[in-house]
Amino acid sequence: MASLTHSVRRFLRGGTGVLVFLVAGEVLGRIGLVDRGYLPPSSAVLARTAGLVADAGFRQDVAATLEVWAAGLLIALLIAVPGGLLLGSLPVVNSAVRVLVEFLRPIPAVALIPLVILIVADQRQMQRDLAAYAALWPILLNTIYAVGDVDPGTRDMARSFGLSGPAILARIALPSAAPFIATGTRVASAIALVVTVSTELIAGGGEHGIGIFVLNASADAGHADVVFAAAAIAGLLGYAIDLALRTVERRVFRWHFQRLAVPA
Repeated sequence: MASLTHSVRRFLRGGTGVLVFLVAGEVLGRIGLVDRGYLPPSSAVLARTAGLVADAGFRQDVAATLEVWAAGLLIALLIAVPGGLLLGSLPVVNSAVRVLVEFLRPIPAVALIPLVILIVADQRQMQRDLAAYAALWPILLNTIYAVGDVDPGTRDMARSFGLSGPAILARIALPSAAPFIATGTRVASAIALVVTVSTELIAGGGEHGIGIFVLNASADAGHADVVFAAAAIAGLLGYAIDLALRTVERRVFRWHFQRLAVPA
């Protein structure tokens, strides 16, 4: 009951914030303080959003973006989780590559677009690789820290029972690190979506995608409501993905959140 009450209060606070934002946008658009060609009223954006959701062509753009996003996130997981387990369990190797990791991690993925265009000819592959690059770091670092935080006594006990290094990683380190890997994946999913849409918008050249749609819509004057509507849908997608992953995370790792005394 307490958890339900907490969820309802959180929902009401969030809904109030959204309502205030929409009302402010409606007022600014109606009083003419800002040209409607640049800032249309919230009602116009919402109406256009509903139209885009019902449009089969735009749904194809959304599907194309989500396909690239999912592929990039999967590649990041396949690289970051084994890499994090290795680096977290071998401090010497971790120290050797730490400078390289800290050098590459702050580089924005969108800043690499000109370079990747020269290396990768296929547009969708380029978007997927950049999304994977951006999503790699939160998962990798969370995995490294989680594995390094495993109780040394538990490791020693496992060795005393004859477990090998790989067995300790698979049966002790990985389950212990799993909640942190899930959190890193949730953070990385939002980053991968932002990079996917940004790459479509900056690089262009593709046939479908939310960024491609926004790029084409912004080329014509007077279509600000379409641009805002597409951006709103991208934001809703990000929110829905985060909510879904958060729900799965708290259901699967309920024991972890109970230990931290965090409401599930």
